[in-house]
Amino acid sequence: MESAEVVVIGGGVMGTSIAFHLAEAGVRRVVLVERDELGSGSTCKAAGGVRAQFSDEVNIRLGARSLEAFARFGTRPGQEIDLHQVGYLFLLSRPEDVAAFEAGVALQNELGVPSRMISVAEARRLSPLVEPDGLLAAAFSPDDGHCTPESVVLGYATGARRHGAALLTRTEVLGIEASGGEIAAVRTSRGRIATRAVVCAAGAWSAAVGAMAGVDLPVEPLRRQIVFTEPMPGLPRPVPMTIDFTTSFYFHGEGEGLMLGMSDPDEEPGFALERSDAWLPRLTEAIGARAPRLLDVGLTGGWAGLYEVTPDHNALIGEAPDISRFLYATGFSGHGFLQGPAVGEVVRDLYLGREPFADVSPLDAARLAGDRLRPENNRV
Repeated sequence: MESAEVVVIGGGVMGTSIAFHLAEAGVRRVVLVERDELGSGSTCKAAGGVRAQFSDEVNIRLGARSLEAFARFGTRPGQEIDLHQVGYLFLLSRPEDVAAFEAGVALQNELGVPSRMISVAEARRLSPLVEPDGLLAAAFSPDDGHCTPESVVLGYATGARRHGAALLTRTEVLGIEASGGEIAAVRTSRGRIATRAVVCAAGAWSAAVGAMAGVDLPVEPLRRQIVFTEPMPGLPRPVPMTIDFTTSFYFHGEGEGLMLGMSDPDEEPGFALERSDAWLPRLTEAIGARAPRLLDVGLTGGWAGLYEVTPDHNALIGEAPDISRFLYATGFSGHGFLQGPAVGEVVRDLYLGREPFADVSPLDAARLAGDRLRPENNRV
């Protein structure tokens, strides 16, 4: 490709969603550039959770809109994604968390999300593995759940190509040419692509891409790990995405077993992707306290992936003010996969000069240089 109307950098769920929405809207010569294979970055290592239970109004709107898109994904763009709307169950053991989730549920309900506060007894009925000691309450939304990230990427990629977009894999971005406040081209390992517009959807690698254009995108990579259990044939199904909010330990059904995950407060930012056992003692302690029956179940493997983290653990979405037509959608801090469909719509509208369905201006990168931090409370 020697020229493009817009170049999208990054071939995960965010980049493929953006490419699909742009091409579907009639934007000609959309070119997506991915240095590896599609979905090979953070997306293929995601836990696959989808939800609208957030504390931030923008995130609630993005999550709810994406849930609608996931529910009809088989029709548009046309792909089976193995969606299981089994609900998200947040287990709460601190009074301040109960108060925060009560406020969050009230806001979610105002915006049409059917979440609710529930008792500990009901939480145990929904997720029988839960040990109730120390729990005060829980929050649950039945429309949340999980699906298969690779299938979502495949659906958007196929749809984007069907509408005329070009998706270049094994193509590394080497530089962005700009002068006079305007983009001129993207230089890649396969040649120069003349363009007047770039969308950075490079996830954990976004800071480097932004620097190529002189745009500060303060995104750091942070390793997160998940593991899988052996089959558990006697476990009642379905299993909601169950999250012990105090520790961040979570699990949901995966095949005949479970997927388990948890944050590691000792993890240092970096691009490390090898698996480590250093977090397992903390995970084992959390399992013993909240779901002790899992201690007798064997593990069959797992993987490490990267979160793309910002200082306030909220996304960066917008257009750079000092260079024309450099747009970005990155830094989702763990909830990028689940917001991919809605953000694709938003970036399409920003590019076309249309008003998006949700006002994302509070998520512009400039907020991090001032006093407009916008922390998201409901993060895992």
